[in-house]
Amino acid sequence: MTERSMKIKVALFLFLAIIVSGSTSCRHKIDTSEVGVLETNYGRIVIEFLPESAPNHVANFKELAREGFYDGTRFHRLVKDKDRPIAVQGGDPNSINGDPSTWGHGQPGQKTLKAEISASLKHERGMVSAARKPKEKDSATSQFFICITAQPIFDGDYTIFGRVIEGMNVVDSIGRAPMVKGTERPLDPVVVSKAYIVKREDLK
Repeated sequence: MTERSMKIKVALFLFLAIIVSGSTSCRHKIDTSEVGVLETNYGRIVIEFLPESAPNHVANFKELAREGFYDGTRFHRLVKDKDRPIAVQGGDPNSINGDPSTWGHGQPGQKTLKAEISASLKHERGMVSAARKPKEKDSATSQFFICITAQPIFDGDYTIFGRVIEGMNVVDSIGRAPMVKGTERPLDPVVVSKAYIVKREDLK
């Protein structure tokens, strides 16, 4: 290979690297002024996103919310420790009208996300994290959970992509809801009537 052809090859490689790098940064460009709103029959929950730590999870949640994916879903799981609420989980499309035995299982063909674990973020009260299959870090889809109490056991294993900035009293009420005996399912449905994305300054 001549010196001239080698230079051309190196220049081409650098050009392609710049294109790939540019396309990746564009794909992760997320508007940090937007928040997510969950209107439920228990009240409103407002989520501030953390795109610096989990850009793909934030983008996925926003895309699903804009499509109306979460409308009609339920908070199907109330996680407790010795009768003390520690988290609530929702976001499964099966919970709209599917058999309750399928709630939490998700649907075949849902897009999965690779984990985006933050070394600095912790599962403190109000943090919103991506639910996934046990022992499969890269299996998150649409489901999420909101911590009612700090849960350091989840740190390093689950992707935190947001925090509740309004409506933790609503989350607390959901967490205290009566459950169907022998399950983690609320006795009365806790329904997300509408989920949407809005500019923080436009939040009413």
